[in-house]
Amino acid sequence: MLTKLRGEIYLFLGAFLFAFNGIISKIVLIDGLSAWRLTQIRTGGAFILLLAVYFTFRRHELKPTRDELPWLITFGVVGVTFVQAFYFVAIERMYVGVALLIEFTAPIWILLFLRFVLKKNVPVSLWYAILLSFSGLLMITQIWNGLSLDRIGLIAAFIDALALAGYFLIGDRLGKTKSSAAITTWGFGVASAMLFFVLPVWNYPTEVFTKDMELLGRFNEYTLPGWVLILWIVVMGTIAPYLFVVSGLRLLSAANASVFGMIEPVLAGVFAWWWLSESLNGIQLIGCVVVIVGIFIADKARSKAGAH
Repeated sequence: MLTKLRGEIYLFLGAFLFAFNGIISKIVLIDGLSAWRLTQIRTGGAFILLLAVYFTFRRHELKPTRDELPWLITFGVVGVTFVQAFYFVAIERMYVGVALLIEFTAPIWILLFLRFVLKKNVPVSLWYAILLSFSGLLMITQIWNGLSLDRIGLIAAFIDALALAGYFLIGDRLGKTKSSAAITTWGFGVASAMLFFVLPVWNYPTEVFTKDMELLGRFNEYTLPGWVLILWIVVMGTIAPYLFVVSGLRLLSAANASVFGMIEPVLAGVFAWWWLSESLNGIQLIGCVVVIVGIFIADKARSKAGAH
């Protein structure tokens, strides 16, 4: 009982910090740092810290086989770089909670991939999940009013959902032979290396570290230097929640753990409402609930289909 409770506390803290990080990230993005540059500093900082720990104490886990290497590289590009960058694009242009809800439709895309690409049998509940989730998304976007959400943000959120589906699928394949710590360290390393060449680090807008950034919303009278907010994003918004989630997953079953995944978009919506006054109308709120139910059903179906 105590072990289960400890696991639940770890997962809740992980979801709490990931959700809160959306607010801090939005502050930095609105104050001028691009989504790709924020991804670069987040993945680079996390990689340095993770590598220092795991190279010192568990370096044997990091060495890849020839078969693992291409999957680790793909994981770093799709599962780390794309997931983070397109999430940042989405939250910069949309409400944080809505962007996360769309991202978390990943289990639906996984089931569709299993059904139509891999030709596997999937539970009939998949179709109920799709119906609920996309009905809810129609209510949130209010497309009958000419689409109430930013189009680029919406496209970025759906690409993010597909990338997150890739994260789960590739991570599941790699997880058969490598530890989650090694996979994550490699993921951040590949992302850092790719962005190092795509966005040369010597051209990094370093003025962002000393710039005083307005905290927006109810705290718009206050500012913090950029380096404080970016340090939070790397340590408390990436490393700490990752460690909590990994620790929680070791103590709970996948079925129990998946429930806590639904807490993150809910918490993100609450934080955004409280801090940034990001509020939805009645129909949109009902849509959020419908989407969450659909995602929950899809996640359960994913577990039954064997794609954890």
